[in-house]
Amino acid sequence: MIRGELSMELNWSLNEMYPSFNSDEFKKDIENIGEVIRDINDWAKDIVKNNDNVVIKLEEYIEKFTTFIDLSSKLGMFINLNLSVNTKDKDALKYSDILDNKLTDLVEASTKIQRWISNIDDIDAVINKSKLLEEHEFILKNIIEASKYLLSNKEESIIASMQNTGSNAWLKLKDNLISTLKVDIEQDGKINELPLTVVLNMSHDKNPKVRKKAYEAEIASYKKVEDGVAAALNGIKGEVLTICEFRGYNSPLEKTLVESRMDGESLDAMLSAMKESLPVFRKYLKRKGEMLGHNNGLPFYDLYAPVCDADMKFTYEEGTKFVEKNFRTFSNNLGDFARKAIDNNWIDVKPKEGKVGGAFCENIHFLGESRFLLNYGDSFSDVVTLAHELGHGFHGECLNNETTLNSDYPMPIAETASTFCETIIKKAAVKEATKDDALAILEAEISDCTQVIVDIYSRFLFEKSLFEARKESALGVEEIKELMLKSQREAYGDGLDPNYLHPYMWTWKPHYYYADSNFYNFPYAFGLLFAKGLYAQYLKKADTFPKDYEKLLSITGKNKMSDITKVMGIDIHDKNFWKSSLKTVEDDIEMFIDLSKR
Repeated sequence: MIRGELSMELNWSLNEMYPSFNSDEFKKDIENIGEVIRDINDWAKDIVKNNDNVVIKLEEYIEKFTTFIDLSSKLGMFINLNLSVNTKDKDALKYSDILDNKLTDLVEASTKIQRWISNIDDIDAVINKSKLLEEHEFILKNIIEASKYLLSNKEESIIASMQNTGSNAWLKLKDNLISTLKVDIEQDGKINELPLTVVLNMSHDKNPKVRKKAYEAEIASYKKVEDGVAAALNGIKGEVLTICEFRGYNSPLEKTLVESRMDGESLDAMLSAMKESLPVFRKYLKRKGEMLGHNNGLPFYDLYAPVCDADMKFTYEEGTKFVEKNFRTFSNNLGDFARKAIDNNWIDVKPKEGKVGGAFCENIHFLGESRFLLNYGDSFSDVVTLAHELGHGFHGECLNNETTLNSDYPMPIAETASTFCETIIKKAAVKEATKDDALAILEAEISDCTQVIVDIYSRFLFEKSLFEARKESALGVEEIKELMLKSQREAYGDGLDPNYLHPYMWTWKPHYYYADSNFYNFPYAFGLLFAKGLYAQYLKKADTFPKDYEKLLSITGKNKMSDITKVMGIDIHDKNFWKSSLKTVEDDIEMFIDLSKR
């Protein structure tokens, strides 16, 4: 393929993992994973008996679990990526259950091994006797730190087994209900049935009647599935609360912070700074509302509305060229990565029936590749989403030289590279834009920041109150909706029209349904604000920064959050850091308001 020429294939290729579920390779590996697990189980019985040859045993642990993680990831990703574009794929659903059941067979042995590691005397002296162990020092010490939340071997095995018919099953139900939901919407005098993802993309339409009609049709459509989705949410959150209590966590939030390698002090500093900044964001929302003819705050259906006549439509081909070009203003490494992903069909581009909503990146470490799911709708926002997900992929690219066990990074840092790439695109685009386009780009940047600060804050409040209420009993649909509305009112204040909020935001946002990753909301704010701080450094030392930035991303799998950020001279316990990052957004808001009144 000629450099710069766009592949016309808009569906991703998964052949690099397996040709199909019926292929000999897949069938062989689904059998092999059972053998790998049995080997570890047999090995675990012997090693936990004593601490003889402890260095050799720990080296074997690293080697065996690297093999296991690579193989289970290959199978799991192939299954889940197929499901994400077709939630009714019968083979994927079948093998998802089969793999889940096989993986539970390792839980008891894994728990034994972790407990054995936590009881090794003078772990530092042991680690210093082996280069392989020195390379994995952080992982080994992290196991020791996390072991205090372990239950008995049998209890851990029971929990893993029960999750297959508990949270895992509820998640599949929710995905099926939302991905197959059809929205009845009036178009050209007749009622059409459209996939939810298509209707959600209408929120960016230039026609205000289309945006409002899409919002009203979307809200009405959830009546078809609200009971089932609420049952899934109740089931998952109830399970999380029970397991957290058994393990000894004070709350699901504490569990998330521990697993995020982050402390409560840094979260409180960030949330406090965010709360103080809310009035400025509300000022922006009210001004945008005025520009669109609203006098009571901005209605939810106009959150993503264009505010000027700028021609900000981008076909997918135009979008990819735009992203690659502006990535190269930062570094050729980043631009080359984007081109590689596009040319090699790593991206599934368009909305379609059965495909999950939103967008994501899956970094496939054992291949040294990534896959990206989009629901591209030809708006500038979709270009930004493309850049965001490619940022995740570049993070994975920077970890390709790390071992499997050293490549798993925590949630808060996960959104840094993606948000940094968004900033590159928006800032670079403004420089070459017309006046109207520059205003549109600036507004899109502020709109996205509003989502990541104000809406994320509302999601954090919602999830916190949801867990509190779920302690008492399961919640009905109306109770969940009211918690959502209360959280939106507290975060958005008078910035939004109180008559047009979104009581169903809990239905299709996937993060609320991840039993093992709760509060997957504040990491987005962390990523945005940390990325803003990094971008300010980049402007001061553009020549040397890209190399330092790649080094930062490469160590994210083997350090605590505060140690990762210290590499760039940033203290995340200091509220002033978060305020300084927010100040860059507040300055953009003041600029936007000034431009909008000229």
